[in-house]
Amino acid sequence: MFKPKYTITDCLLANIKRINSLVSELNDRRFPNIVLVEFEKIAQAVSTHASTSIEGNPLPLTEVKRILKSKPAHIRESEKEVLNYNQALQDLNKKIETEKIRLSLGLVLEIQKKVTEGLLPSFESGKPRKKPVVVNDPKSGKVVYLPPDVKEVNQLIKDLINFVNDNNEAIDPLILAGIFHKQMVIIHPFMDGNGRTTRLATKVLLAAIGLNTFNLFSFENYYNKNVTRYFQMVGEYGDYYDLVDKIDFTAWLEYFAEGIIDELLRVQALIPNIATTPQTKLQPYHLKILETIREKGFVADRDYAQLTERAKATRTQDFNKLIKLGLIERKGKGKNTYYELKQK
Repeated sequence: MFKPKYTITDCLLANIKRINSLVSELNDRRFPNIVLVEFEKIAQAVSTHASTSIEGNPLPLTEVKRILKSKPAHIRESEKEVLNYNQALQDLNKKIETEKIRLSLGLVLEIQKKVTEGLLPSFESGKPRKKPVVVNDPKSGKVVYLPPDVKEVNQLIKDLINFVNDNNEAIDPLILAGIFHKQMVIIHPFMDGNGRTTRLATKVLLAAIGLNTFNLFSFENYYNKNVTRYFQMVGEYGDYYDLVDKIDFTAWLEYFAEGIIDELLRVQALIPNIATTPQTKLQPYHLKILETIREKGFVADRDYAQLTERAKATRTQDFNKLIKLGLIERKGKGKNTYYELKQK
């Protein structure tokens, strides 16, 4: 039976309260669907880039965005990693929105299969490892951790999932998500895709604190800012069997919560503060501008003039309002002026 050691410190408790407050704030805000679609695309690209980058994928965010927009004809392994993760992320977001998902071994295996499809032999994709593995330091290449034996992997995952499901009303969902995340890394159940699978499966548990009501959140982004620190906090050093009775999750849970706060603050700054006041409410003609940009990539005043009977001075006011709300930005000068969605 899995019984993790951790302490609810003042720091952890304060972080949980802050997270609940930020989530509540964000979920109380309302955004037009056209706005959300674009910001969700950005968030998916950020998540995909961050989670694959953590594992050593060399592609920069600009390249990731390009690949997701237009799938290459001949796909390299690094591109396949990106495409797989993004597809798994989209599928998971859809499931969270339309179904009541319960964490299960089947779900974890399904996620791992999607992120490793075409990158691992079929007998290792979507299945727990059947060989011993070691964890190397990404910089020195030296072995730093020996995970549990193959014969114990299945039971360890089941024990972890049972712990999460049995305590989903007794333990704060943020703590459960954090414990699941670290313990999966400790078990290291797959030949490859452990980190990517774990981060995606953790999203299911984070949905319990309200992070499923908007898809603008990318907690992987925080880890990617300092990968060395992430590995130090989430991993262990030595032999699993020497460490198993000594592992304390407290420091990791504090760090995990700090990362959620950091990302929520990023999202808060990212999305426009559109409320239902006369000053901020978007009208159908504003949405026409955004829809045109989404379809064409940009819009000029002459395009907008064909979509509406509004006078030129009024059209200028419409553009200026969207600029002020942080939704679009002006490009070019004079007759060559056009507008694009603001890059975050």
